[in-house]
Amino acid sequence: MPRTYYCIDMKSFYASVECAERGLNPFETNLVVADVTRGRNALCLAVSPKLKTLGVRNRCRLSDIPSGIAYEIAPPRMALYIEYAADIYSLYLDYFDPGDIHVYSIDESFIDATGYLALMKMDAVALAKFLMNEIATRYRIPSTAGVGTNLYLAKIALDITAKHARDHIGFLDDETYRKTLWDHRPITDFWMVAAGTARRLEKYGVYDMRGVANLPCDVMYKLFGKDAEILIDHAWGREPCLISDIKNYKSKSKSVSFSQILPRDYSYAEARTVIREMAINGAGELMKRKLITAKVGIFVGYTREAIAPTKGSLRLGVSTALASFIVEAALKIYDETTVRSVPIRRLGLFFESVCDEGCEGYDLFTNFEAVEKEKKVQQTVLEIQNRFGKNAVLPAVNYLPEGTQRERNGFIGGHRAGYADKRRKG
Repeated sequence: MPRTYYCIDMKSFYASVECAERGLNPFETNLVVADVTRGRNALCLAVSPKLKTLGVRNRCRLSDIPSGIAYEIAPPRMALYIEYAADIYSLYLDYFDPGDIHVYSIDESFIDATGYLALMKMDAVALAKFLMNEIATRYRIPSTAGVGTNLYLAKIALDITAKHARDHIGFLDDETYRKTLWDHRPITDFWMVAAGTARRLEKYGVYDMRGVANLPCDVMYKLFGKDAEILIDHAWGREPCLISDIKNYKSKSKSVSFSQILPRDYSYAEARTVIREMAINGAGELMKRKLITAKVGIFVGYTREAIAPTKGSLRLGVSTALASFIVEAALKIYDETTVRSVPIRRLGLFFESVCDEGCEGYDLFTNFEAVEKEKKVQQTVLEIQNRFGKNAVLPAVNYLPEGTQRERNGFIGGHRAGYADKRRKG
């Protein structure tokens, strides 16, 4: 039976929310969402649709906006954006079963509308328009929709086709896809085709999806291994995965990661302090989630990509969530892999071989009395923070001038939560 999928995206979501809160039209307002406390090089998390028409790119920096353009700056309020996203999801639940909805990101969702068209007595485009109008009427947020006969085509209809449609709705089936987009370039416009994939295809004279479809399968599998199957299917507009498959998927392995962009260029010693902070915080997060890890890794990115990022990982020899083990491993990797003469701007910490805390294990040389003592202290700190806030009790390293954790404790997803700002009613 032919299926109908939607991929619905909120246009310039953060900027549109800020316009909605101010009673402004995002198509007539020059507004950017940026943390001005980070200076002129602060990253713009979103720019309004009106600013985009003036050539201002999304995710640019404040310093990139031409001096002749007047605009308003709104500080990030991640808690507010999450609230709006929850409201929009609640709107979907007025019409669809949660089993037919997959939230892809804070501002983008897939919906399997196959069984609802006849019930609501609408065709696919009419129902998409209805949902977009509902979102605009209730929350004053503009949206775009991709309609497709499978999840992939719905996503491509959103990303490529809808941009050129007057009603902001794109439609693709496999035939229309091959007819209109097989020769579309650049190939990186297509979902899941990264720059590295494009470079490998270029070596074989392939620059579009027609070229992928015509490249011999043995060459594709040689280049991409089992991932070639996904590329080949997508080149022909095929996607067998259903929303039910996504919801039933269980990962065989688990990992947990944290990252941040530093507020300025940091020296080797300053960034080492932040790695220590991240390791302590990461250990607390593991314990909070009742997880343990057996492998720690770090990532270091340098200012203006002066040199390639460095990274490394280390097996602990134990399975734990205790900060003493994790901090020691993280600093050891940092000291062994980081270039000391180049300023640092990005840091990442990741835990692999993550599993339930019931699998916790140590070696014969472990001081189990010290382990139990540290565990109780760490749990007590978490209980205090949970009750009185993350900054209620902190390790001394968080008070060093180069430390970032105290400020980041008020962030959501690496950006300011804006809890103190009230949402406008009405």
